[in-house]
Formats: sequence, C-alpha cells, structure tokens
Amino acid sequence: MSTAPFTAQTVVEDAEAAILATGLTKNFGETCAVAGVDLTVERGTVTALLGPNGAGKTTTVRILTTLLKPDGGSATVAGHDIARSPGAVRARIGLTGQFTAIDELLTGRENLIMIGRLARMQKAAAADRAVELLARFELADDADRRAGTYSGGMRRRLDLAASLIANPEVLFLDEPTTGLDPRSRLGMWELIEELVAQGTTVLLTTQYLDEADALADEIIVIDHGRVIARGTSDTLKDEIGGERLELRLVDPARTAHASARLTAAGVEVAGAGEAEGTISVALTRGPVEIAELIQTLDRDGFTLDEVTVHRPTLDDVFLTLTGQHAEDAGDALREGRE
Repeated sequence: MSTAPFTAQTVVEDAEAAILATGLTKNFGETCAVAGVDLTVERGTVTALLGPNGAGKTTTVRILTTLLKPDGGSATVAGHDIARSPGAVRARIGLTGQFTAIDELLTGRENLIMIGRLARMQKAAAADRAVELLARFELADDADRRAGTYSGGMRRRLDLAASLIANPEVLFLDEPTTGLDPRSRLGMWELIEELVAQGTTVLLTTQYLDEADALADEIIVIDHGRVIARGTSDTLKDEIGGERLELRLVDPARTAHASARLTAAGVEVAGAGEAEGTISVALTRGPVEIAELIQTLDRDGFTLDEVTVHRPTLDDVFLTLTGQHAEDAGDALREGRE
C-alpha cells in the first residue's frame, strides 16, 4: 500500500514552548522504542500523540515526565531540562498514566490530600482542592469510601483528579478516557477545555480519534519510534487527498483480489479492510471516476454491497500513515500490548 508523502518537520527552537524535545531516543535491549523524536508543544494548547500499538507514544511521555531517562537527545518541560532539573519538572506537571495509580486502602478524599501534600501543598489547601475535584468528578458522595471499593470508572476519575490536585502547568494524559462511560468522557473533554482556557498545556495520547479531533490544536503521529506526521486535524486530512470512495464488497474474502485488480488498472488504493470487505480509493475526477471504478469491478465479477463518498477522516489519516485502522490499534491497547 502506498502512503502519502508526509515528512516529519524539524523542531523549531522556542524558548516559550511548554514542551520542547529534540532527538529523543530510548532503547530496551535490542528494541528501539523511541528513535529520534522531535516535538514542540506551545503553551496553553492541546497536542495529541497518535500511533499504533508499540509506536513509542507512552515511552515518549514517560521520558518527558522524568520517569525514564532517554538514551539520547534532550528536552525541556515548563522551561526546565528533564535531565538536569527533573525535580523542577515534576513540580510543574501532572500525569495520568494508562493504569490507575491510587492507594486502594485510602479513601478517595485521603488519596487526593496525600497527593497534594506530596506536591508540598498546605494541608488545608490540599483538603479544599480535594473537595473541589471530588465534586468536579462526581465522587463527592463516595469521598470517604476506600478507593479499593470503587468501580473501574470511579477509580479512573479519581486518578484523573489526582493529576490535577496541584494545578499543574503541563498536564500529561496517557489514554485519559479509557474505561470511562460516554458521559464521563464528555465531562473529561469539558474539563480539558476549561484547563486550557485557563492556560494549562495538555499533551495526551489517545486511542479515540474523535477525542483528538475534538480537542487537539495539533496532532503528532508516531510510528516505529519516529514522528511521521504533524499538523492540525484539517491539515492532515487535506494532506492525504480530497474525497474518498468507499467500496464494500458482498464477499469480504475477495477484498484483496479486488484491491489488486484496481491497482493493476492504475487506481491508487488508499486502504483495504479485508475483515469488512472495504476498499478506500482517493477520488480525483469526481462522478465519472466513480462510474469507471464500479464498471471495472463489475466486469471482473466483483459484486458491491455499498458505495459511499466521504471526506477523509482521522482514521483515513491513521490508515494511510500506519497501515492499520485506529480501531485495530485501540483493540491492541485494550488488550494491554502497548
């Protein structure tokens, strides 16, 4: 499958950037997890990191939050070097990882106060902030229950609240809404928008493309430890071409054969989903081209179940760049293979 000619841009030095990374690398034995990542995140914006399972997103976040030391490259967060001043970085960031990190023996309130005290907040200030966040995340009625008795969604909300206890300048959210119900996801989106409006910078990884589409000022796509594309949602969609023709075959087993037939006829196939029996083709000549494509398949005995035309989505971008649908990558993440 051919891919669009994306080129990772060189990071522009910006002393005012909330996050600035140049040439970050990280190896685990013979496995290269991060292979020279460059990125710039401007203050008061949301940047989303997208990429398939094992692309290096979480490793990059762990380096930027000082949980891992890079093997090469450099980075500053909130104006402080992650290698020379890790303590100063930690004092200015909040982090929610893919898995909850709360003390199950403490109550929800005690967890938040403890995190606040570890962040050197006065006890009264930490308690007041805990009350505010428990209400914001709809945990006030369960504030004095042990966190170990919370449901999965409640534990996730408590973990998110803990990352905000000290009003961080820069907030790192690694799969922040995984495990949340739709209502809680929308609530989290609203909270992120509120934080950014108040000046907080957010770097998030997400398996939900609608989340990146709705929240991100810039999207950075990572694959095999490298940045392979960056831009706004609209820019990335425009880069892979205009309208797409989606063809769905009656017999999904013949998808690969039909895709090969179109390629042989000089058609640029942008992607094919063999499980669903779908083929995606970038349109350049409008209705005439649609008729020609359908006739080509019909002559070779391929029966179509559905034909639709749509503007590229972030999933199209993801498929073009990485060779797989974001939903497939999300399944891998949910199975714990990231």
